[in-house]
Amino acid sequence: MIQSGVIFGHKKSKTHPKMKRFISGTKNEIELLNPATSWESLDTAMTFLEEVVSKGGVVLFAATTPPAKKIIETFAKEFSFPYVVTRWLGGTLTNFSVIKTRILHYENLKEKKEKGAFDKYTKKEQHDFAEEIGKLSRFFVGFSFLKKLPEAVFLVDPEAHDTAVREAKKLSIPVVAIIDTNDDPSKIDYPIFASDHSVKSIEWVMAKVGDAIRRGKTVVREKAAVAAAPAPSEE
Repeated sequence: MIQSGVIFGHKKSKTHPKMKRFISGTKNEIELLNPATSWESLDTAMTFLEEVVSKGGVVLFAATTPPAKKIIETFAKEFSFPYVVTRWLGGTLTNFSVIKTRILHYENLKEKKEKGAFDKYTKKEQHDFAEEIGKLSRFFVGFSFLKKLPEAVFLVDPEAHDTAVREAKKLSIPVVAIIDTNDDPSKIDYPIFASDHSVKSIEWVMAKVGDAIRRGKTVVREKAAVAAAPAPSEE
């Protein structure tokens, strides 16, 4: 944990007042998170995520900051979960019915392109269609398969995703987040106290989260196997 830089926060001048009780000290003006508290918060979040996944729940992952976006995209793809790594569209959760309509439009355009349905149009019209698909792809490629609201939202750096936090809160969707010393922990249901600006820190945390997700998915597979097993014959 320490070697991965998990406990190294931001400069003391940026510390959020509500984070002070989770800080164990300061080194060269950099706040140091309490390792025990960080581990405890991670363990609590992992337990919650494992439970959500074990019940077949969906977790929407979001990270748009440079240190985290590639890590989260790779992670979400590995576990077939929806993700946002470009920009959180306002209304992604609170106006999901409209967002879903836009997703269907995006999927429809992609399907038509793949089937050659645009070949009959002029080059300019084909270019316009391709441009529209490209623009929509930036926003929807990571969660175009999201058919309903998620059971939980996972964020890296909630300060950078304030809209996502507010939308989730409004709909009572639990929020799990990697939060640093400059964040407000009171806004997050399951905060994970760790550096959200260090690649190594984020990778370390997500490796642990991945273990919890795997355990949850194992439960789902086991339930499916039991349900699919033939009933014992009566003799």
